[in-house]
Amino acid sequence: MARSFNQVVLMGNLTRDPELRQTPNGQNVCSFSLALNRSYKGADGNWQEATDYIDVVAWGPLGERVAQYLSKGRPCLVNGRLQSRSWEQDGQKRSKVEVVAQDVTFLGGPSGDGGFSGGSSDDSGSKPKPPAKKKDDVVIEDIGDEPINLDDIPF
Repeated sequence: MARSFNQVVLMGNLTRDPELRQTPNGQNVCSFSLALNRSYKGADGNWQEATDYIDVVAWGPLGERVAQYLSKGRPCLVNGRLQSRSWEQDGQKRSKVEVVAQDVTFLGGPSGDGGFSGGSSDDSGSKPKPPAKKKDDVVIEDIGDEPINLDDIPF
């Protein structure tokens, strides 16, 4: 039997603050929605802008960290899988496709530079680490107009 492949990578901005709740058995689940901007060429030949809104759920410690560190408007990168579910509401059948996050990377840290990973849904409850401090820029001195001997290059 052939195997399937179900993986999604999304980068966008949160459309609302994440909502953290618990299932009846006490497991944490966080729901949020991402806005994904894209461009396409319209029928008139001009470039158009469109936005897609994608619902995402993050379970367990990952969901807790998303709820703690992300808020409306913040950018993030989500790695996960698609999941469809269906239910009945007011006598009508309903269905929904959403992304189940397996890893969330928080982009644009508090000061707007860098970010840090929220980790995967399978890791322990440890808190994410803030981004590493940037190293000093490397300055290369001008070697002038002196020709370079190709025999001196080691590769």
